Amino acid sequence: MWSFIVALIIGGVSGWLAGKIMNSDHSVIVNIIIGLVGGALGGWLGGLIGIGATGWIGSIVISVIGACLLIWISRKLFK
Repeated sequence: MWSFIVALIIGGVSGWLAGKIMNSDHSVIVNIIIGLVGGALGGWLGGLIGIGATGWIGSIVISVIGACLLIWISRKLFK
């Protein structure tokens, strides 16, 4: 249960940060979803190039990178 709550917190923070970086305005729920999916994307891409996240800060950094990439891809696909 604790890991689920931590994942939601990290997802929300990283989704919010990615929204600020990419100049995108979404609701809290969308920010959490973007952050969680971005975290998975960032973790997968980081694993491909040999970069891993350690601790809260590392997880947030990887998630923000993945979420920014996710926002960029969605803008290219849907606009």
